Amino acid sequence: MEEINDTVEVPTDAGFFKTLLAYSGPGALVAVGYMDPGNWVTSIAGGAQFKYKLLSVILISSLIAMLLQYMAAKLGIVTGRDLAQLTRDRTSRVGGFILWVITELAIMATDIAEIIGSAIALKLLFNIPVLWGVIITAFDVLLLLVLMKLGFRKIEAIVATLIMVILFVFLYEVILAKPDMGQMVVGFVPDPKILQNQSMLYLSLGIVGATVMPHNLYLHSSISQARKYDRNDSKSVHQAVRFSTWDSNIQLTLAFIVNTLLLLLGAALFYGTNSDLGRFVDLFNALQDPKVAGAVASPVLSILFAIALLASGQNSTITGTLSGQIVMEGFVHMKMKLWARRVITRLMSIIPVITFAIMYNGNEAKIESLLTFSQVFLSVALPFSIFPLIKFTSNKELMGEFANNKLIEYLGYFIAIVLTILNVWLIYTTFVPAV
Repeated sequence: MEEINDTVEVPTDAGFFKTLLAYSGPGALVAVGYMDPGNWVTSIAGGAQFKYKLLSVILISSLIAMLLQYMAAKLGIVTGRDLAQLTRDRTSRVGGFILWVITELAIMATDIAEIIGSAIALKLLFNIPVLWGVIITAFDVLLLLVLMKLGFRKIEAIVATLIMVILFVFLYEVILAKPDMGQMVVGFVPDPKILQNQSMLYLSLGIVGATVMPHNLYLHSSISQARKYDRNDSKSVHQAVRFSTWDSNIQLTLAFIVNTLLLLLGAALFYGTNSDLGRFVDLFNALQDPKVAGAVASPVLSILFAIALLASGQNSTITGTLSGQIVMEGFVHMKMKLWARRVITRLMSIIPVITFAIMYNGNEAKIESLLTFSQVFLSVALPFSIFPLIKFTSNKELMGEFANNKLIEYLGYFIAIVLTILNVWLIYTTFVPAV
């Protein structure tokens, strides 16, 4: 995005923490995708069904995310081009158009989860009908336009603040729930039973398969260029890559903590209760039901949950809209006014949700079922972003001394193949009835 490139000053001879603070921000926007409303029910359901056994899956997923986001940030910093631009440059006109459509569908699918999460949060907090909540979220794009006028650093600060709100809400709820710390530690060790239990394996695939989302790779490769460093000086580029990696890993660690807290909440409050926790509304009600959540049940817990859900939806809305702009500019070089580009990106996501809301008279269960179908587009688009990312960052002609070494390259391709297989399996198990 030309309007943010080279806009944030960074020191050249300051101490570690001052320099890190200057580079901090893009990692927060990226981390949002790893703790969005689409992941919440899966993480809590993992704890409710299998207690602490799937903590190892969350840990592995987070490590994979750190590696891929490191590559994405490095690609943008070293080349001065984002993943969408580089992919378009190396494909035909028709191929570029097809890839753009696939990627736009993936971003739309991602945004659908945020719209639904925000709309349901408004319903839970203020009893606003879901249809009206969906329409209200359409105006989020106007908020983003205002924030862009204030500067990209302000957006990063707001997103980071909302992340801390989400973190503290679930930390507070987990402290009240008093999980078994000993079993929690054991849960981070991979359990062979995960591969032997079909239900456990399916939920694990859901956690891993939904972790890495295509739009995050495009987003990070672009916003990593916001810092003002000397692109012709190897030392300056090294510093940018180093501190961008620190920023990304710190924020993704926070995302890992949030997802861990979600699973711990599910394990401590709902394991063994046989509660139906398949929807946001179910979780909201369960947190204030003593028969389910026990002595800690309270309307306050439910309200905090809804506030965190709204914060997560708003955060993800900001990053989803930015990703749409990056992809549109990179793949099709579409020239239009900034506000028009953002409105179009938002409308592409909101129309399917409004259609569902009208068709099913605002029924939350039916609308939330759209989340399952939206994940299919993410699954389809993932290989088209992850394989080019690894190929580009391993290309010495393109990356020079910053190219991936062989270990990182082979590990990256192994992860890409495994993630692709998992996503294909998820599509198959979702749409092919069990025999």
